[in-house]
Amino acid sequence: MRLSLMLAGFLCATAAQAQEKPVLTVLTYDSFVSEWGPGPIIEEVFERDCNCDLQFVAAGDGAALMARLLLEGAKTDADVVLGLDTSLTAQAADTGLFAPHGLAAAPDVPVAYDDPLFTPYDWGWFAFVYDTTRLAVPPKDFVELGASDAKIVIQDPRSSTPGLGLMLWVKAAYGDDASAVWQALADNIVTVTPGWSEAYGLFLEGEADMVLSYSTSPAYHVIAESDVTKEAAPFAEGHYLQIEVAGRLAASDQPELADRFMAFIHSPAFQGTIPETNWMYPATTSPAGLPQAFEWLIWPEKSLLMSPQEAQAARGPALAEWRAALAR
Repeated sequence: MRLSLMLAGFLCATAAQAQEKPVLTVLTYDSFVSEWGPGPIIEEVFERDCNCDLQFVAAGDGAALMARLLLEGAKTDADVVLGLDTSLTAQAADTGLFAPHGLAAAPDVPVAYDDPLFTPYDWGWFAFVYDTTRLAVPPKDFVELGASDAKIVIQDPRSSTPGLGLMLWVKAAYGDDASAVWQALADNIVTVTPGWSEAYGLFLEGEADMVLSYSTSPAYHVIAESDVTKEAAPFAEGHYLQIEVAGRLAASDQPELADRFMAFIHSPAFQGTIPETNWMYPATTSPAGLPQAFEWLIWPEKSLLMSPQEAQAARGPALAEWRAALAR
């Protein structure tokens, strides 16, 4: 009887081990893993192919990912980080936490970008989105916005990549005059939110006339809601470009699986989800092309973008200007 029980226990343990799947942990931002984001689709497709357990862990907005990495260091449970952008990659590289990905450069990013540690998965321009039923004629630049009565919602540059992008946008466009631009904008700002989701929600609830988002955001309303009242305001000084990237952690206990996921990022299965779930331009355009609604979006005449090293150097002084202006 005892032998039978021992044998049964051994067989059960063996079966359980056979059913265990390797776990790949991907650290990303909240909206990526939301029910309407790309996370659920990507998880299903990748798990079907890899016979593994893909687990997304959300950590607020994009800049919050960097803060978490700095806190956890090499002890992090993450195998891949997805959601940093070029305003943070120099700082991320300096941590020594990331391993080379060995992938070719993404072909459809609008600037030359070939980083050995970080590979792009989407891109877009920051823009202020407005409702045409509430604001018939939007401001044409930051100066006009600061002189107007328009109420805006923005994100905190310390926790949000859009917030950081806005800060660098003003700095790239106005240089030494950036502080004066922020002082003029201070009265327009209704609130500063930790992340993009909170800010966009307040805008949709009518709390502000404009919200810092992306030039691609109106495509969501057209495709998902048949709503053509949301538009992005073209700014004369140009729009700041965001390139979102993924990187593999050097301390990953699933290096082969992490490399497999990094390669999967450039596949049609991954890239095809981006336009209508993350509402950005894919880093590798599918043969089917973009949804028709993307043809109606604004296309800035001028792109602004600091190199990762320039962005890292500019962050401290730009943040000091931003805080000083909003504290008045």
